[in-house]
Parts: sequence; C-alpha cells; structure tokens
Amino acid sequence: MSGWEEPGWLRAARRVDSPNFDARPPGTAVDLLVLHCVSLPPGIYGGSAIEDFFCNRLDCDAHEGFRALRGVRVSAHFLIARDGTLTQFVCASDRAWHAGKSEWEGRSGCNDFSIGIELEGSEFDVFTHAQYESLIPLHASLLAAFPIRATRAHSEIAPGRKTDPGPLFDWSRIERDSRKR
Repeated sequence: MSGWEEPGWLRAARRVDSPNFDARPPGTAVDLLVLHCVSLPPGIYGGSAIEDFFCNRLDCDAHEGFRALRGVRVSAHFLIARDGTLTQFVCASDRAWHAGKSEWEGRSGCNDFSIGIELEGSEFDVFTHAQYESLIPLHASLLAAFPIRATRAHSEIAPGRKTDPGPLFDWSRIERDSRKR
C-alpha cells in the first residue's frame, strides 16, 4: 500500500469525509487498532447505506433495520467493503466515533487513542479474500505510521456490549501477513 497523501490520509483509500469526528486529547498517542464489522441493513451487503450512515445521510425510514439508528452519529476511520474497496472517512490523526463505551488496559474511552477499521460483514459470515487483501496492507501501513501496540476486536474493548468482528474473523492471517510487509 502506498503511503500517506497528507498527514493522516492514506493515498490508497477512497476519501469520503464524515462529520462524525473531533480532535483527540492533546498529547494522546494512537496505540490501538480496533476491528469492527457492520452491515446495513443487518446481514445485507453492498449499496451505500454504511457510507450514508457514517455521513449522517441515512434515510432511517427506508428500512425497518435503520429505525434504531435515527439520530445516531458514528464513524470509523476506515471501511473495507466486501469487494476489498478501502474507504477512509476520518483523518487518522483525529478521533472517529467508532468504539463507544470502551476500555483497554485500564484506559476508558478507546476512541481517544485508537483507529477504527470497519469490515463490511457480520459475525455470522466469513469475511472475503478481497477484504483481507485490503486489510493486511492497511494494517501494515498503520503499524508503520503510528506507535500501535495492539490490534483488538470491538468485542474485546466493549465486552458484553459488542460481539464484532466475531469468531469467523481470521486473526492469524492478519498477524502473520502484516509482519511480512
């Protein structure tokens, strides 16, 4: 994956600016990557619903699965679609609103010190080869650019509240292949 276009924006990613971010606390090191999965409507892939949701354009009346999302403001730094398309919504230097109530190594509010990566999918479906082919170089680029100490599942930093990316995510594949780059 090629480098950074400007500070915090990855050249290889399609850029779509989300309004759902703010500044990190001053002096905060970004040392955690958080992996999520999302599908909108639940279990349905493709279309623009995730992008619309992250950009506050989702028509919450368009599907019954969207009703609970009315007024919710979230984003992730990156989204990897089923076909491997990589989209960046928030500058990696800024705080995206992806983790919610969370804790890691005794520190609460993981959005302050993490980068969020969403995979289009669910805990009940296998992620695609194309998604891993995008995730692995993204992961390696982030490890090279930030003082990342760990990559964790959303379920690990918000146990009891979140279950993603779920048991079908192949952790060994990203750990093994990211180190090769």
